[in-house]
Amino acid sequence: MATTHDPYARKLFDKDPYFSSTPVVGRLVVVLDGHIPERGLILIKPPSRAVQKHEVHELILTDEDAVPGSTVQRVWYTGFFEVLEGGMAIVGSSVTVGGREIGVLAGFDETHLPNHLNIVIKTASPATGADMHLALGAAVTFAGR
Repeated sequence: MATTHDPYARKLFDKDPYFSSTPVVGRLVVVLDGHIPERGLILIKPPSRAVQKHEVHELILTDEDAVPGSTVQRVWYTGFFEVLEGGMAIVGSSVTVGGREIGVLAGFDETHLPNHLNIVIKTASPATGADMHLALGAAVTFAGR
């Protein structure tokens, strides 16, 4: 879609348009153990992405002040999850893995599409999935509104 048609890039909303939503629910299918201090992820401007049942996407943590449209350097690789209950993943939503909040959704990087979406999560305590001792099959939830 051309930028001139994107309402987020054109700043046409004067407030957050997401009034309410159901949670996105999944399960962890890969635990990752990697950290890159200068990754250069470019977050897209739209603050949400539709994620569909059975898709697999990557969870990446950062301690930077990441927002849609920004570039993220410091990343900690957490894992991949399979979507079990699809919906809208929305920036600002709390993200939990195995019942533990790991951070707040900061944005999306499309480097690896159509294979998977990089979902970037802002946290004050960055760590890899291995460092957090995450378990395969753990529930992954993006809070609804």
